[in-house]
Amino acid sequence: MLLHDYFRSSAAYRVRIALNLKGIAYERRDVMLLENQQRSPEHLALNPQGFVPALEVDGKVLTQSLAIIDWLDVRYPEPRLIPLDPDARAAAMAQALVIAADTHPLNNLRVMRRLKAMGVDDDARDEWTRHWIAEGFAALEAMAGEGPFLGGTAPNIADVFLVPQMFNARRFATPLDAYPKLVRADAAAMELEAFAAAHPDRVATK
Repeated sequence: MLLHDYFRSSAAYRVRIALNLKGIAYERRDVMLLENQQRSPEHLALNPQGFVPALEVDGKVLTQSLAIIDWLDVRYPEPRLIPLDPDARAAAMAQALVIAADTHPLNNLRVMRRLKAMGVDDDARDEWTRHWIAEGFAALEAMAGEGPFLGGTAPNIADVFLVPQMFNARRFATPLDAYPKLVRADAAAMELEAFAAAHPDRVATK
């Protein structure tokens, strides 16, 4: 497997966690987003959206982190990240989508660049980021169970999506005191090497 990756991409970070949790060996290829390598003809041939991650496997290219993790769960079912039980599956997917659909897309690089092009200054862009993270985290905190993970006694798809967003939250100095369940789940996850090894500081090109 070859993962087209960027160390600070939340979506790529999710896939690194999932691959690590499942013990799947893979190679990484850096796509330097700040240098616009994602818009190169070579990368657009892999992913027409010009995003990371893209996972090359079995002669095909998989894109979109949720779709990639769902494929991995079917192909490599242990440990399962998306529950089989319909009720548990719906709950876990809803939590993951708070991040994937309603929080992260408002704060990614292309949005930040668009805001800058519209004349929004750095401080206002940072406040924009914190606002939408806080909106998502408030909802996710209300949806969280007793833990220690969002997935209960073991991490699931919701934890895989939470941890990269917690990294972003801290990067932009988002206050976290209002989200004790999320902080607890993040800390529990980071005790596991599969999560720790996927951290941007561990994979960044030196």
